[in-house]
Amino acid sequence: MDLNPIEEAWRSAAALVAELGRGLAGSCVQDGRFDRRRFDALQPESLAFARLLAEQEAAGCMVRYARGQGAYERALTGVYVARFVQAVVCAWRFRGPSFGVPSEHAALPALEAFVASSFRTPGLVDAAKALLARTRDLAGASALEEDHVSIRETFARFADERVAPLAEEIHRHDRQIPEDLLQDLAALGVFGISIPEEYGGSFIDHLTMCLATEELSRASLGAGGSVITRPEICAKAILKGGTEEQKRLWLPQIAAAERVISVAVTEPNAGSDVASVRVTAKPVEGGYVINGEKTWCTFAGRADVFCLLARTGGPDEGHKGLTLFLVEKPPTFPGPDEHHFRHTQEEGGVVEGHAIPTIGYRGMHSYSVTFEDYFVPNANRIGAEGDGFVLQMQGFAGGRIQTAARAVGVMEAAFRKAVSYAQERRVFGQPLASFSASSAKLVEMAAVLQANRQLCYEVARMMDEGKGDMEASLVKLLSCKDAEWVTREAMQLHGGMGYSEEYAVSRYWVDARVLSIFEGAEEVLALYVVARQALRALAEA
Repeated sequence: MDLNPIEEAWRSAAALVAELGRGLAGSCVQDGRFDRRRFDALQPESLAFARLLAEQEAAGCMVRYARGQGAYERALTGVYVARFVQAVVCAWRFRGPSFGVPSEHAALPALEAFVASSFRTPGLVDAAKALLARTRDLAGASALEEDHVSIRETFARFADERVAPLAEEIHRHDRQIPEDLLQDLAALGVFGISIPEEYGGSFIDHLTMCLATEELSRASLGAGGSVITRPEICAKAILKGGTEEQKRLWLPQIAAAERVISVAVTEPNAGSDVASVRVTAKPVEGGYVINGEKTWCTFAGRADVFCLLARTGGPDEGHKGLTLFLVEKPPTFPGPDEHHFRHTQEEGGVVEGHAIPTIGYRGMHSYSVTFEDYFVPNANRIGAEGDGFVLQMQGFAGGRIQTAARAVGVMEAAFRKAVSYAQERRVFGQPLASFSASSAKLVEMAAVLQANRQLCYEVARMMDEGKGDMEASLVKLLSCKDAEWVTREAMQLHGGMGYSEEYAVSRYWVDARVLSIFEGAEEVLALYVVARQALRALAEA
């Protein structure tokens, strides 16, 4: 397959996205400045623009990826770029005036012809035949270097041998991760995968972290890949704002899982709006006392340390009044009482947590946690008073790329099950996979999966160079929503059995749903991290 027309279509569509952005940015300007109220009045358009930016980045990754790959990978690239181009054409044709541009453009007819030719059924069926003939890398080659291939295989073996056999039991019965599995994960180095070796960790690069997360999430989102998230968020905050003494005390313990972390940021009335945190930390002799309620504290029962964001300043100080603390408590091990904990300090302070029932993402439980005059020593404050928001955001940036890798792992699991079932299941006397509708669906699933994977890998490499914060938000935004679609289509290919807990594909679907909610809710991430930043830059250019 000739890659030149695909690349040309991508570049032409990307130019249209830039024009849409300039038009939308112009609509957000008042008195020569970017205006928040005008921006908020155009939230639907801004959401669509953020999605287009994410798809544009992924399509570009696919074009670069395909240059060194074979015919099958190039076919998938053509399909994904066509999906992106179709989205751009639809935005321009039907929503152009809302973006501040006319609904017609000279480039549209050629792009529409490209989309039509890319989605012709014979071409999709041919690509599906190549897919079904493969015995590995069903969504195409990974394009990894040899060292990273070896790393990926190590985590894949562990995922298959240790995590996958427990995944259904944990999910169906809402169990906590068994302690022996937790210790085996620690021995594998996953808790220190974001911590430098000088502090007892096993950090190699961000791509290694993504590969480990992807493979473990393929086996289980809640009991596999997600165990990496909390220690990573906390470690990055300590590395950014902790003293050398704090780094040498806490980081080796986190890396060895001697101290298990739960992140306590979200509150009943402060989710994505982190600056609205109300839990207070009041100075007392020797430290602080914490009062208030946190919610969605994942792994809070088993954890013996909260990475907690609290207000040390006044409510009117916003994010500048927030401070980060490491708050200790005894762990609650797996067993009959794992859904509830309560601890009273010698000083009389109390911390109590109750697990929140969830439809998926099981293995660590997420808790509502209340603190009543709970004492924290000065030595457990990370950074100065008022530094908490910045330090927490440092941790969340790494959490976003890691969450994208979790989404890729869930997509891979669902896609493998979909291909296997479509080959085995016979309908009207022939395999489900032999029908052209099934073939087209599988090819689009493969294209979406590979595009998200390549974008995730590219952003990981950027982060190793000290870049990629915006791109991490883009890949998180894209991959989490796409994971919902891929797992939904995998379930649909299973028919009625997909709705049964007898098949793991139902677990993938309910697990995927949480991905667009945590680590930056989809709408907040799209509007206030991606779109606002991009549109402000265009308005000020």
